[in-house]
Parts: sequence; C-alpha cells; structure tokens
Amino acid sequence: MDFLRKLAGKRRGIDDLVFDSVNIILMLLLVVVMLYPMLNTLAISLNEATDTVRGGIGIIPRMFTTYNYQHVFDNAQILHAALISVLRTVIGTATGVFAAACVAYAISREYFVLRRFTTLAFVLTMYMNPGLIPTYLLHRNLGLIGSFWIYIIPSLIGVFNVIVIRSFMENVPKSLFESAQMDGAGEFTQFFKIALPLSIPVIATVSLFIAVGQWNQWFDVFIYNSSIPELSTLQYELMKVLSSSAFQSSGDAQAAIQAGSAGVIETVTPQSVRAAMTIVVSVPIICVYPFLQKYFVKGLTIGGVKG
Repeated sequence: MDFLRKLAGKRRGIDDLVFDSVNIILMLLLVVVMLYPMLNTLAISLNEATDTVRGGIGIIPRMFTTYNYQHVFDNAQILHAALISVLRTVIGTATGVFAAACVAYAISREYFVLRRFTTLAFVLTMYMNPGLIPTYLLHRNLGLIGSFWIYIIPSLIGVFNVIVIRSFMENVPKSLFESAQMDGAGEFTQFFKIALPLSIPVIATVSLFIAVGQWNQWFDVFIYNSSIPELSTLQYELMKVLSSSAFQSSGDAQAAIQAGSAGVIETVTPQSVRAAMTIVVSVPIICVYPFLQKYFVKGLTIGGVKG
C-alpha cells in the first residue's frame, strides 16, 4: 500500500511538471505573438527611414535615429490634434462616467416606478440603430456639427456602461442606504456619499472603457469635422497618414534608397512616419492602463454578478 501511495504521488508530481511546462511554453508563445508587432513597430519608428525600406527590421533598430519622431512633432497640426485628443478624452471620460453613474443609480433603486421601463428603453437602443443619415441630420439640427461638443454629447451615456454600473450598485448593501435615509440623507447625499465611493472599482473600469474609446475614435471626426483642421484629432491624423501611405508607389521606396546611398540621411518614408505615429497614439493608453488594471477584473466581476 505504501508503495502504491508513493507511486501515485510520484505520478501526480510528473503530471504537474508536464502541465506546468506546457503551460509556460504556451504562455511564452502567446507573449511573443502579442508583443512582437508592437516591438517591431517601435523598432521601425526608431530606425533610419531609408534603411527601413530595405527590410529585415526585427525588434531592434538597425540604424538608430529619432528623426522620425522629430518629423512627426515638427508638424504643428499633429501637436494641435494631440491637444484635441487629450481634451476629448478627459472631458468625455469625466462627463460620460458621471452621466452613466447618475442613470445607473436611478434605475438601481427598487422604489423607482419606471425602473423596468427605463431599463428596457435603454437596452433597445443597443439593438436598434437609426442609421448614419438620420443621426447626421439629428446632429446637424442640434447644431453639433462643426463644434467640439460633437465628440462629447452624442456619446454621453453608454448603455453598456450604465448596465455595468447598475449591476454593481445593486450589490451595495441596502442597509447603508436605509441608515442614511433614517439620518435624513436625500438622494443626492446617498449618491455622492455612499453609492459613488463604494463603486470606485466599477467606475475605474468604465472610465477605462470610455477613455480608450474616446482616444481611439476618428470616424466622428471624419464624418462631422473633417473640413475643420482645428478640431482634428490624433487618431484622425494617423488615419490620414495610413491612407496616404497606402497609395505610395514603389518608386518612392526606390527614391528613398537612392537618397540614402547619396548620403542624405535625415529623411522619412511613409512606413517610418506611420510607425512613429502609431507609437505616439498608443503610448498614452499603455501608460494609463497599468494604474487601472487592478480595478479592471474586479469591476467587471462584481458588476456582472447580481447578488
């Protein structure tokens, strides 16, 4: 019996070792697959443009230079577009989270008479879209086209965000609200003193959703404000760079190679500019995400489970 127990323990140890080894290998492969495109783009952005045309760039620049970034930031339109992107991300996130939290708090209260009807009306908007033309006409009649607020007001309340926050608030102990009511606290006091502070995890999660959406958005700029350079965003400028580089002929690459062989080093190509701008628009989100990551899973898990 002792021999069988030792054999079973040894077999379990071998099985665990095999499982751990396979798991580590698969995770390493996944990391490589996910990181390589970004590292390759970073290497291209830091590599001399005419040398990049020759190909063969991996994850380490072959001829290091920062001229690609200098070229990007020398463009005054890029700097102004970056400012607009930051403004729409900050303002859009702050107003979007606050508006979604207000609506979520209202429909999470059991004594709200129109609670079910309001929830149903919001959910229906997720399945029925009026289309681009009616939406455009509505925004035009509201006077939003050609203004900065076209980036903020139409996306002020996201139904998915409201549902996530509402599910979280429904799990807040009702005794806290009942105690506050007995002390004479009104709805605003309960919202600002109880509901919001206890909903920090889900608020951080929704903030990340909205911030990423606002930062990456370019289609609304293309539809409503493409003729107004003062309201262009960084992502829209990146889209224009990607579109223009897609129509570059192979003659441009040959000219870049000839320029490099003639000793003209400080030049750019569509590929190098595209890589530099991709890194520029990605860095802010990469820097912000680690600070909100600890709230991310917790906010979705607790907010998605109804107690």
